[in-house]
Amino acid sequence: MKIFKALLSLLMLALLIVTALFIDFTYKTFSARPRLVQADAIVVLAGGKGRVDEGVRLFRERRATWLFLVGVDPTVRKSDLYRPKPGDPSADNVVLEKLSRNTLENAIYGRDILVEHKVRSVLLITSRYHLKRSAILFRNALPPEVAVYPYPVDSSNVKEEWWHHLGTFRLLFSEFYKYCIFRVFFLFSPGELRPVSL
Repeated sequence: MKIFKALLSLLMLALLIVTALFIDFTYKTFSARPRLVQADAIVVLAGGKGRVDEGVRLFRERRATWLFLVGVDPTVRKSDLYRPKPGDPSADNVVLEKLSRNTLENAIYGRDILVEHKVRSVLLITSRYHLKRSAILFRNALPPEVAVYPYPVDSSNVKEEWWHHLGTFRLLFSEFYKYCIFRVFFLFSPGELRPVSL
């Protein structure tokens, strides 16, 4: 009986900890605000609605020298996503990465491109719910001297009152779970994704 009570107490404590961490995760997810900094590169994780449009808009405003569109469908051409108008930055500074198919691969293939172009600061654009996991992956894949500025794009299917919307709750909890997995991974292997040499 004592063992049962002890296990029940441990289970309740674990649930309380997970609940507190999840609430903190959601609070930080929805409180994140775009930072309009000047960076070497804008990195857009393609796939979510509005991400590429926002990246192109900021590139047209010359918030960065380079625009890297990461995780683009192999059938998509550069001209499908960016056509410079008079006065716009050159399309030569727009690079499409077409090999990555998930966030981890985004960070690895994106890292290689950023290191190749000697980028030292990044405006990282992705959907709000996806921001924390993307940021931790890029910060741990890139050399430590590269500054990463997460830039959230809102999605209409993600509601700020997540406790009233089952779909939003499921999406956020899935992101929270994946984020925690990577936090633990980088706790024990902090340099695992970084390039061997610059």
